[in-house]
Amino acid sequence: MYVIPRAWSEISNLPGYVRQRVKRAIDALALDPRPAGSQPLSGAELERELRRLRLDRWRIVYAVTEADKAVDVLAVRRRPPYDYGDLEALVAEMR
Repeated sequence: MYVIPRAWSEISNLPGYVRQRVKRAIDALALDPRPAGSQPLSGAELERELRRLRLDRWRIVYAVTEADKAVDVLAVRRRPPYDYGDLEALVAEMR
């Protein structure tokens, strides 16, 4: 499990009750990277599968790399207004 620095910053700026739920959800992704309620995201064709997990109005955007059995958290954003327009930039930041 890896959380990119930008995502850590976003998590630390969340309201306390949301922050705790997000941290628990991220910990659970280490055990089950495709829980019920998560959805695949379309993006750049990569060896990683981009997904999002919904927590009320918040979205955890993450990548699953099957070959390495790794989960990388890319962002935690409020929806709306977040529209997933920066997916390629988030993936590039992960490299």
